[in-house]
Amino acid sequence: MDDARAIEHLLYRYAEHMDDGDFAAIGALFARGRIVAPALGLAYEGAEAVRALYEASARRYADGTPRTQHLVSNVRIEIDAGAAGARAWSRYTVFQAVERLPLQAIIAGRYEDRFARDAAGWHFVERVLRTDLLGELGHHLLYELPR
Repeated sequence: MDDARAIEHLLYRYAEHMDDGDFAAIGALFARGRIVAPALGLAYEGAEAVRALYEASARRYADGTPRTQHLVSNVRIEIDAGAAGARAWSRYTVFQAVERLPLQAIIAGRYEDRFARDAAGWHFVERVLRTDLLGELGHHLLYELPR
């Protein structure tokens, strides 16, 4: 698999783990990285901190999932092969449907990611979460995002 495709797989794996409600797996993706939310002034580094972030913030339903579908699109990847690093920019749209909420987009924004490659392959170094559009998040988050 080429480098760009391997990085795409990391982007999509994050969305898959989120929709599965597998917050430990999301944490593992950031074992050597961090997630930053500049609008909230927050940063979470390492597997345990990232797992705890999602455990404390995302509502899960009886099936163990948040009943969401995270779509990642408009992926742009730049690889610096000499430095074994890469950057990626992408858009996300999250859909949700629960008993009291018909299927709808609940949030949309951008991911700005940095990656590094070592003998084990590519891994996240940093994900900056930017929110552009907010919808009905009350069935997804366990706290209220500032608007």
